[in-house]
Amino acid sequence: MRASSEGAAEIPVIHPGAAEGVFSWLWLIIALPLAGAVVLLLGGALAKGALDRLGHWIGVATAVGSFVLSVILFVALLGRGEEERQIGQHLFTWFEVGDLSVGMDLLYDPLSALFLLLITGVGSLIHVYSVGYMEHDARRRRFFGYLNLFVAAMLVLVLGANYLVVFLGWEGVGLASYLLIGFWQHKHSAAAAAKKAFVINRVGDIGLSLAIALMFTTFHTTDFAAISEQASGASQSTLNALGLLLLLGACGKSAQVPLQAWLLDAMEGPTPVSALIHAATMVTAGVYLVVRSNFIYELTPVAQTVVVIVATVTLLWGAVLGCAKDDIKKALAGSTMSQIGYMMLAAGLGTAGYAFAIFHLLTHGFFKANMFLGAGSVMHGMDDDVDMRHYGGLRTYMPVTFLTFAMGSLAIIGFPGFSGFWSKDKIIETALAENLVVGLCALLGAGITGFYMTRLMLMTFFGQKRWAKDVHPHESPSVMTIPLVVLAALSVLGGVLLLGDWIVEFLAPVTGVAEHHEPPLPAIVITMIIVAVVALGVAAAWFLVGRREIPREAPREVSFATRAARADLYGDAINEGLVVQPGRRLTTGLATFDRSGVDGVVEGGSAGVGAMSGVLRRVQNGFVRSYALSLLGGALLVVLALLAVNLT
Repeated sequence: MRASSEGAAEIPVIHPGAAEGVFSWLWLIIALPLAGAVVLLLGGALAKGALDRLGHWIGVATAVGSFVLSVILFVALLGRGEEERQIGQHLFTWFEVGDLSVGMDLLYDPLSALFLLLITGVGSLIHVYSVGYMEHDARRRRFFGYLNLFVAAMLVLVLGANYLVVFLGWEGVGLASYLLIGFWQHKHSAAAAAKKAFVINRVGDIGLSLAIALMFTTFHTTDFAAISEQASGASQSTLNALGLLLLLGACGKSAQVPLQAWLLDAMEGPTPVSALIHAATMVTAGVYLVVRSNFIYELTPVAQTVVVIVATVTLLWGAVLGCAKDDIKKALAGSTMSQIGYMMLAAGLGTAGYAFAIFHLLTHGFFKANMFLGAGSVMHGMDDDVDMRHYGGLRTYMPVTFLTFAMGSLAIIGFPGFSGFWSKDKIIETALAENLVVGLCALLGAGITGFYMTRLMLMTFFGQKRWAKDVHPHESPSVMTIPLVVLAALSVLGGVLLLGDWIVEFLAPVTGVAEHHEPPLPAIVITMIIVAVVALGVAAAWFLVGRREIPREAPREVSFATRAARADLYGDAINEGLVVQPGRRLTTGLATFDRSGVDGVVEGGSAGVGAMSGVLRRVQNGFVRSYALSLLGGALLVVLALLAVNLT
């Protein structure tokens, strides 16, 4: 069903039916990892020894259980007609305040169904991988408890049927990311990175919380169903404000400019955390929020335009960072920022791009999890060294890691036939059809992607050996390589979701039917141009990196562009100058005003009363002769006053 207003595009309206049959199990998908987190984090006091030995398998089992349920529900959803693919489940009334009644309600539809498969599927593989990666960590049980908490929070976020339930999951993801990024809190850098991520995300959370408050004052509800029906009746200024506030929230979670500075520092956490944050959970939350809120964005071209601008800047910003980083995880983190920018760009293009945003989100989840876990495998064999300048020639020492990583690399650059070729190229094609300048920027980003991924592959797996003599590279155990093989296969085959426009048609009840705009050139020509641009990026990496000897230490004398990229394009300096220092001066000034002004008035008043009391205290001295003299003086004054009145 569609709701439309004059001059506005048709927007899908949410009409969830009751959960019946297997769909009544929906709540279990959240409950399993949440129960695992409770047992692993709080059960240590009762069975610490047993949980320390077996707790990681509890974490794995609960994640896999959620995945199995997600698959069952997905198959059942496919068996329904298009009009019946929105299922709601009311668990209980969360709270009631005045006119506001908020239920702990879940919504299962094509959009949330795909997210469930990604979160639980890739999350389960990361859990299995972590069994080997964290084998010797004394706090492994707690780590798996945090992983379960992270997955449970993300599931709440994508299953919530109203914005307040989404916000509950949103904050849960923020808490879990803080705990996992700073898991090795004995390292100052990890503790600082966790705090940085937490604080920057709170800035975005202010945007989402204000948007929810505005929704309530405007629509008297926070339910998707009710807002999707009433949105066309809201004023344009209200819709603009809602779109921009929701975007602010999305920028925080998805590390979009200007709230991107936390993402690369978050690599201080264990590598499975990096994979979980960058592939299946946290950074995808912003894209989900924008696509889920399509019934608002389709009515506010101003907010859509800002989404496109922010996304375009971010996809180029992240790509540039990926070109200059020697830390393998930070190079991949810059790549994530760029790829999320592509997704946000597609989401900002409206009905023409929503489905492609989710398509690229899914394929990116496959190949980016593959590469992050592959980076962890490299670190595992290189004594936790993350500097690619200390690698070289590892393909013969880690053949499984090399081959699986190569599959992910080919997918992200858009090598023909691999998953990224289908998903990213569709975004670039759509962008070119909607706006030539934006499309050319997206095309440039594809070329830079070819450069930084080829550079990473060359520095890590090819060339001369550059590691120290006491380092002995070796392949990771099968508990770590099996997830890599599965993710590599998905990196290659993920493009099948586009066959027959399946994913576009599947998401149509949520995102609407895309309005077709003709690109400036035939699709096959655009595809050839994209492949050629990527090939130029690959060739540039070969000529600048592959043909040269790579020093173990980064050169100090470099160009300004390289220095800027190494410094994250001065993102921290910009935040320091525009936010931190003015904020510090403001708080210092307020504190001074409080001490000198507010406290001065209060304390000055009390001092005046004290002085007056001192004067009055001298009058009340307790001597009768003084009181008699006072009475006599007073009587004398009265007599004199009466005489003066009579004489006049």
